Amino acid sequence: MATEQKTDKPQSKTPGDYTFLDVDKLTQHVTDTGKILPRRITHLTSKEQRHMSQTVKRARSLLLMK
Repeated sequence: MATEQKTDKPQSKTPGDYTFLDVDKLTQHVTDTGKILPRRITHLTSKEQRHMSQTVKRARSLLLMK
């Protein structure tokens, strides 16, 4: 029976895993004027872009972002 070793490395979040509380990460996908950057600049998939858009809008409505 082989034993599996667990690594305690924190897994990096993908843009699809961001929540509205990850304001530092969300500001990387928003311009200085507050516009959400397009996919051709951020290189996100369409699914990640939709999630990012909804997450940024949610953070804005809670006044966590401009």
